[in-house]
Amino acid sequence: MSRFLHRTLFTDPVMAVRGEGIYLYTADGKQIIDGSGGAAVACLGHGNARVNAAIAEQLSKVAYVHTALFTNPVAEELADIILDGSPGGLTHAWFCSSGSEGNEAAIKLARQYFLERGEPQRTKFIARRQGYHGTTLGALSAGGNMMRRKPYEPLLSDAFSLVSPCFSYRFRRDDESDEQYVTRLADELEAEFQRLGPQNVCAFFAETIVGATTGCSTAVPGYFQAIRKVCDRHGALLVLDEVMCGMGRSGTMHAWEQEGITPDIQVIAKGLGGGYQPIGGILISEKVVDVFRKGSGAFMHGQTYQAHPVACAAALAVQKVIRDDNLLPNVVARGTQLTAGLTERFGNHRHIGDIRGRGLFQAIELVSDRASKAVFDPTLKVNERIKWAAYERGLAIYPMGGTIDGVNGDHVCIAPPYNATAAEIDMIVERLGDAVDAVVAGI
Repeated sequence: MSRFLHRTLFTDPVMAVRGEGIYLYTADGKQIIDGSGGAAVACLGHGNARVNAAIAEQLSKVAYVHTALFTNPVAEELADIILDGSPGGLTHAWFCSSGSEGNEAAIKLARQYFLERGEPQRTKFIARRQGYHGTTLGALSAGGNMMRRKPYEPLLSDAFSLVSPCFSYRFRRDDESDEQYVTRLADELEAEFQRLGPQNVCAFFAETIVGATTGCSTAVPGYFQAIRKVCDRHGALLVLDEVMCGMGRSGTMHAWEQEGITPDIQVIAKGLGGGYQPIGGILISEKVVDVFRKGSGAFMHGQTYQAHPVACAAALAVQKVIRDDNLLPNVVARGTQLTAGLTERFGNHRHIGDIRGRGLFQAIELVSDRASKAVFDPTLKVNERIKWAAYERGLAIYPMGGTIDGVNGDHVCIAPPYNATAAEIDMIVERLGDAVDAVVAGI
């Protein structure tokens, strides 16, 4: 047995020894399609020569400097390329090592913003059930992944409260139109502001497209516009977590571009560096930065590895490949193909209740009965069974249970690289289809 503390002590995970393009290779010689980019991370696949060269070049210059005294050229250029044109009024970036750290920073930034404005009473945050913002205690407090929260509930902050998600397949009533559903959710958010005292709320946190917790669930039209209005009415910030769905994954560089609104703070990570180095960060609006500029001039938060030169060099190279190879149109085209392929394969499948997502960020939800949306018994661990059945067929996907409430529901996420080919998308759909059929046939 391994001396490494893996996610389970009962079995060791598969030993991956090499990656090339969309494929991973194991120690026992298997070739596996990385159909989910790990956790929607490997946006360029594996072994990209340009990114590898950029990392090596930076290592030959300087591997680490501390930001209390130094900046570095690649961090500055990375901020420039991401924020070119000040998208949605976002003008400044701050880089760390993960999405969890990014959300921690966003929480602190929102709090300090109101201190700088002379509103110290603003100490409350609102987020959504079945959302997820990371593993650190602050980010977990903001998250609504009930399965991941449960062991640590006594340690989580009571500064956070949760409202309903915008998850149409599971929670929109049959007698509701999309417009009525949006109104109900906006009214619930308004009621939570009133319960807490609107003058006490710092920010509302939401994933633009919910990632692993509910499986690529998108908001119904008008939802984000409605919650933006609620936040603006009470002077609270809107923080959008695009750790999984952003940086091109959904077909636009920022998922919020498809919602008709802009955030005050945006959290980014996975598609930023594509897994070549650990990196995450936040993008900050001029509105927020200007308050700091007129006040203390300093964000009271720092980390040893923030703006790490090698991590920034890797992310900069990833972003240049996405730009220079014009990959976002391929995300849209292959995403359309993926939707069509999943619909053809599973559209009438008795055990697939929903096919959802955007771009190359899509999921299927598994049900025991399509008509009633009844779930499989959680003890069956259907999503885990499908993970292993897919692996046996040469495909890695991203499974999750507890889709509905942290206990019930199963789904599988598919998130191939932005440069995936049409043939690779077809293979993903075929192998996933065979895996699902094999599992449900045995239940």
